[in-house]
Amino acid sequence: MFVTPAYAESTPAEGAEAGHSATTTHDAAATGEMHTETGVAHGDEHATGVFPPFDQSTFASQLLWLAITFGLFYLLMSKVIVPRIGGILETRHDRIAQDLDEASRLKSEADAAIATYEQELAAARTKGHAIASDARDAAKAKADAERGKVEAGLQDKIAAAEARIADIKTKALADVGSIAEETATAVVEQLVGGKAAKAEIAAAVKAAAAK
Repeated sequence: MFVTPAYAESTPAEGAEAGHSATTTHDAAATGEMHTETGVAHGDEHATGVFPPFDQSTFASQLLWLAITFGLFYLLMSKVIVPRIGGILETRHDRIAQDLDEASRLKSEADAAIATYEQELAAARTKGHAIASDARDAAKAKADAERGKVEAGLQDKIAAAEARIADIKTKALADVGSIAEETATAVVEQLVGGKAAKAEIAAAVKAAAAK
């Protein structure tokens, strides 16, 4: 390795300083001197073994930071979180109240609609009964009128038939009288041998018919 004269002169000096520093550090560790970076003696770094939060020398600072943290948390809760939660609850309460009011209104409308329907149904039933009664009365009146017409026609026919029967009876009786007179005349001629007077024979026939 090529070494310049300047490097050869500086190298022993640096090695001497390094050796002196190592010797000083070893001596400090041996005699229990304080560590320059941590401020703790080399022999006392692991001597106590106390967990930092339980170290009595830091209780005051821990309580101070606890009070500060609690105060900040309380301010955060009272100024930000609680108002937001209260606003959400109030909004939900208002919405629930509106929904209840809407449900009550719809129920009232439904009850009114049902009442109107029942009234209209009752009116329709009454009207239907009235129409049925009127139709029944009209049909009965029409039937009575038709029956009266039929009965009147039958009475007329019966009267005409009775009149015709009376005429036929009268004609028949008249014919019977003539036949009886002729028969009586023939019988008298056969019995007496002579002709009898028509007036006498007619009177005899009428007397026999009256008996």
